[in-house]
Amino acid sequence: MRFNPFLHAALNVLFPPICHVCRKFIPAAGSLHICPACRERLTPIVSPVCKVCGIPFAGAGEDHVCGDCITSPPRFDAARAALAYEDVSRDLLHAFKYRNKTHLRRPLALLMIERLSDFVGLRPPDLIMPVPLHRKRLQSRGFNQAVLLGEILSSHWKLPLDRYNLRRTRWTEPQVNLSAGERRANVRGAFSVQKSCLVLGRRVLLVDDVLTTGSTVEECSLLLKTVGAKEVTVITAARALV
Repeated sequence: MRFNPFLHAALNVLFPPICHVCRKFIPAAGSLHICPACRERLTPIVSPVCKVCGIPFAGAGEDHVCGDCITSPPRFDAARAALAYEDVSRDLLHAFKYRNKTHLRRPLALLMIERLSDFVGLRPPDLIMPVPLHRKRLQSRGFNQAVLLGEILSSHWKLPLDRYNLRRTRWTEPQVNLSAGERRANVRGAFSVQKSCLVLGRRVLLVDDVLTTGSTVEECSLLLKTVGAKEVTVITAARALV
């Protein structure tokens, strides 16, 4: 469809583009619908980072493996996040996840595409798998935020999205108030793969909204490797830095 400037102007009058964060009008909203001032408050995760877990290091320098990944290598092969989990990114993710603002999946996924496409391109996956929710939480929330992000990533990167093969078969308590050790124990044995033949020998891109201690993606990665995945790479919209 050819761009019609008069129609575009009329739509902006009827449905003015509003910043997802500050709710102010944006004359040139772009695809993100986040104003320049709020965009400045988003903290991207940039090099130098750990080559394995993606945790950023202070100062300048080259990417290298952090001490934790040397002494206790994670089950996944590499992980990266688009943003630091703070301020604007935290507000966006909370609204998306807990206040049913599912339209926010688009700007969050677009930020992941913007920040993580090069990383994904360096180790091309065969399929995308979202971290699953337990059926009780899915019924309560009404959607799986990782699936909603995965749908946009799948469309953009032209990768198959396997929504159902990885399942959370045991109820787990919310991780937010648990220590790192409690989080690991909470998710241990909580997942299953329905058809291992769909994973065998394949490179899996595991998608979630936030990485905190990494216990959930660790458990998923262990299971996927156990049933024969060749590689598991993790990407998230944001990650906690403390």
